[in-house]
Amino acid sequence: MSVPEQEPRQNAESEFEQRGPTIRDRRRIDPETYEVREPQATAAPTTAGPEEAASSVTEADAQMIELEAALAERTSDLQRLQAEYVNYKRRVDRDRDLARKVTIEGVLKDFLSVLDDVRSAREHEELNGGFKAVAEEIERVTSKYGLETFGEAGEPFNPHIHEALLHAHAEGIDGPTCVEILQPGYRIGDRILRPARVAVAEPEPNAPAPVVNPVEVDTVEPPEDVEESPSSRGDESVEAAGESGKDESATTDKA
Repeated sequence: MSVPEQEPRQNAESEFEQRGPTIRDRRRIDPETYEVREPQATAAPTTAGPEEAASSVTEADAQMIELEAALAERTSDLQRLQAEYVNYKRRVDRDRDLARKVTIEGVLKDFLSVLDDVRSAREHEELNGGFKAVAEEIERVTSKYGLETFGEAGEPFNPHIHEALLHAHAEGIDGPTCVEILQPGYRIGDRILRPARVAVAEPEPNAPAPVVNPVEVDTVEPPEDVEESPSSRGDESVEAAGESGKDESATTDKA
């Protein structure tokens, strides 16, 4: 080996001896803190040019628009699901209330015959002792669930809420009238469970129409004592003298 070739080699060995060896710690766990180390990037980041920066901004805008469209779609889906849930809840509540009303009506219909027997026993004064307490409790429970009785003697006959079992004619009425309540009617609110069973009376077919009381009219009567004025008396005396003169002339002409 020549002398010029040995000089760079010696210089490199002298620099290596002065600098010392390069040691790279590639252990994943730090021996002092015992924590996992993050891998270090070996390559240096490159500086992006203006065209690459513009393309990255365009891609970011496109991603933002896509995300906004997806968000609007998910929001509309959520609103639609919420509206469907609200409608479903209302329908379920309505069906539940309807089923409850139908069940209550079915149970109360079975108690109508019992209530008729209680009413009949009360009218005949046979409701005494423990039976009276039981009957009152039954009436209280049925009233609690909205059961009401209707039908009174003397009210006009209504075919929608009355059932006519007897028919007769009577005087002093101007239309079909319930004269006797055979069995009262029962209802819950506006729903009729059983119409009232009544005896109906109608006016006589040939009965005269009811007389309407004449309207009294106040008449003004003239005053009894009226004083005559002197002028009126003088006019009457002149008229009497004229009539007597005419009579006398008529008698002289005849003579």
